[in-house]
Amino acid sequence: MYDHLELLFPSRLIGTLRDLRSETWQALVDEVQRQPVTSPKHLGFVLMMTQLTRCGTCSIDSQRAIRGCLPCARKAVERFKGSDEELLAMYRQACEEVERFLENHRPLRVKSFVESDAT
Repeated sequence: MYDHLELLFPSRLIGTLRDLRSETWQALVDEVQRQPVTSPKHLGFVLMMTQLTRCGTCSIDSQRAIRGCLPCARKAVERFKGSDEELLAMYRQACEEVERFLENHRPLRVKSFVESDAT
């Protein structure tokens, strides 16, 4: 029924936002798309868009949810009143937040069953 909805901004939509703003924005989108989906730059863009579109406040019966993530994201980028430089600053801040999170939440290396058997 609502298979077009996600909990956070879906990274598969990043490329669809490319032509909504100036060359600065387009260069950012191009750079992010070249990154692996697990990179801090890619995750930072997802976090920035999640904040910009207020994904956390979206509910299944809201107008935003009924329209879907793509129209919501496009509208948020188009209606952003700040400059592209301000969007870049938001992006950099989101990347820093992702990097801090990753530094503080490094997964512990767990010995595999084979490794523990060998010792």
